[in-house]
Amino acid sequence: MDAAGSQVADECAQYGMQYQNGFITTRGGNLLCSKIIHLITDNQVKSQVSKVLHECERRMYKSVAFPAIGTGQAGQSSAKVADEMLDAVVEFARQKSVQHLQTIKIVIFQTNMLTDFYESMKKRKDSNSSTMELWLSMLKSFLGGRKQSSEKKKFMILEKKVDLVTFQICGESQEKVDATESWIKDLILKEQFENTISDEAIESFDEAQIVVLEALQRRKQVTIQLLNKLSPPQIKISGISRDVCSVSLAVQEMIQEIKSTEEEQSKAELLHNLVEWRYPGSNDSFVAFDKLTNMQLERAKMAKKLHLNVKIKMKNYQVDLNTLKATDDQGRTMNLRRVIKDEGK
Repeated sequence: MDAAGSQVADECAQYGMQYQNGFITTRGGNLLCSKIIHLITDNQVKSQVSKVLHECERRMYKSVAFPAIGTGQAGQSSAKVADEMLDAVVEFARQKSVQHLQTIKIVIFQTNMLTDFYESMKKRKDSNSSTMELWLSMLKSFLGGRKQSSEKKKFMILEKKVDLVTFQICGESQEKVDATESWIKDLILKEQFENTISDEAIESFDEAQIVVLEALQRRKQVTIQLLNKLSPPQIKISGISRDVCSVSLAVQEMIQEIKSTEEEQSKAELLHNLVEWRYPGSNDSFVAFDKLTNMQLERAKMAKKLHLNVKIKMKNYQVDLNTLKATDDQGRTMNLRRVIKDEGK
């Protein structure tokens, strides 16, 4: 309040008994902001943050900065406050009605709280907050609690932009800023992992597999590179360790599915050279089944099954494997042929 100036203090005194929804709004005074929203402490941090966010959206504000609410005289746990504040921000960001509020900052002066907020953010790695930009501003005080005027503080700001979060590090010297940056990088790198999958089957990835890879990349905190010009082709997955592992398993399943399909096609091709199943066409001619259906029919007969359901000209038929008669849903029948191919043909 001292930094904001007497004008803000006078407004608080004037409007103090007129607050609604647990807060009052004053001008910014000497602070570098247009408005200050003063909260009436009730220990319901999530509710208070949510109310402020909706008030900012209603007033069409573009940005808002919060302190770590309730961690001062209210004595609330910083871990609990971190969870409640970030819960409120995430829920707000997911609302499709949000149009104006674009930047949310949480300002932390106490270094011991950084870990609690970092751990709380880690819990939300799978959350999709692409509807807005979430900023966490970490302001580290190196003054040992001493009060100094803002004019005497010469902060050096270093910004490192990542996908979801921008860290703003402020300090008295470049050395202290660099040390804090290094600490943050170490935390991030501990969560990073890269996995490369090499397999000839990757060359067979088509549009369907590409769509799946794109969906995985959107849902998970990973980057996927398809290096299909290498020999053998590779897929490189990098990002948060847990997500890299789950995406790698999904890619391996895709590769195995392609291999299984190619193996079945190879077997079907081989079997088609030995035996060919046919159904009646036009003008007393017979048409060969596709190779996979041909293999299914032959396998079923070799296994001495009685019936097999197949499709003929987009209609469902049940084939009697003893009489070689196919019957559709209306009871109409047709005679199939099973032709053993001579060697050399």
